[in-house]
Parts: sequence; C-alpha cells; structure tokens
Amino acid sequence: MRSDIREGEKFPDYELADQSGRRRSLSELQGGNPMVLHLSRGGFDPKEHQFVGQLVDVYPEFRNAYTRLALISTDNQLNINEFRDALGATWPFLSDPDRVVQKDLDIEEFTDEPHDPMIPHTFVLEPGLKIFKIYNGYWYWGRPTMAELHVDLRGVFKKIRPDFDLAAPGLREAWERGDRDQFLVDTLEEPIRYTEGKSIGIKR
Repeated sequence: MRSDIREGEKFPDYELADQSGRRRSLSELQGGNPMVLHLSRGGFDPKEHQFVGQLVDVYPEFRNAYTRLALISTDNQLNINEFRDALGATWPFLSDPDRVVQKDLDIEEFTDEPHDPMIPHTFVLEPGLKIFKIYNGYWYWGRPTMAELHVDLRGVFKKIRPDFDLAAPGLREAWERGDRDQFLVDTLEEPIRYTEGKSIGIKR
C-alpha cells in the first residue's frame, strides 16, 4: 500500500464507470456523508460474495444512517453487473479493468497471477474522503465485521456531527434561534433536510 494511504489522510478521488457505464467520482458518490468503500477482488471469489453479501444485508441501516457505500473491483462491465446482480446489491459498483486503483495504490495481489486482482481493502471514510479506518482483507479474518463497521461509524459520527448528542451545550439554543446548520444532513437523493421539532419530519 502506498505510504500516504493511512488514517487521517485523504483517499484519492478516483473516477470510474459504475454498473450502468456512467463515470462517477468517489467524492460525487460520497457527497457530504461518511462512506464505506470496499476494494474487491471481484465476482470470481466466493470470499467476496460472503463478505459483500453481509453488506447487502445491512445496507438498509446505511441508508437510514446517512452513510454511503461503494465498491470497486477489477471486473469488466459485464462481470461487475453479474457480481452485483447475484448479490442483490443496490449501491454503486465501480469497474476498474485497467487496474488504475490497483497500480496507483500499489496493492497488486501478486499471489493470484491468473486473476491479477487488488488486495482487498475496506476503508471507513469521513466526509471529504478522509480515511478513518483501514482493513486489509487479504486473509478473510482481516476484513471488518458488520459490528466493527458499526463501531467505526459511530466514532465517525461522534467526531463530525455537532448534534450527535442533543444534550450538548448550546444545541437547544441554536435550534430555538433558528440556526439549523448544525442539524442539516445531506441525503444526496433529495435536497438537504433537517428534523422539524413541531411537525412530522425526517428522523435519524
């Protein structure tokens, strides 16, 4: 792994084709939210199906918690769609058959010459693609459990959300004077929203 890819530093803002062929940058996919990014060996590997299948199961929690999820693999357009469809995944899968990410990050899995994949890694990213946590998944037990991701994301939200604890000093006063910036969330699919105290609104 490149020496500058470590906790506290910014992850590169790669732009690759998604499952529909549309080029998407990681920053576009992330918006203003935390994100979990998985660098995958590809659909040929049953360990990837096992691990990513767990992400499929918990994805409703990601959506409810304003957290993005993305996957990059060296699969071509056809194979990445088959991989995604086989799992029933609904978040973006990015295709990198030219191995731009593998080469740039220096994560070639040289022990698998026939497939030439990336060494699988899972990144927990704060907004702005800032690296909060890195997991090396060359061995399966190096990958995060869903419980570990939950703990990591709790740590991210406690760090970045001024309203994580509504009992924190000054928050009630800010709300009452109409200063809502500290309560805004970026939903990507819809305009910025915040919870309304006196009517039905969006709840975290």
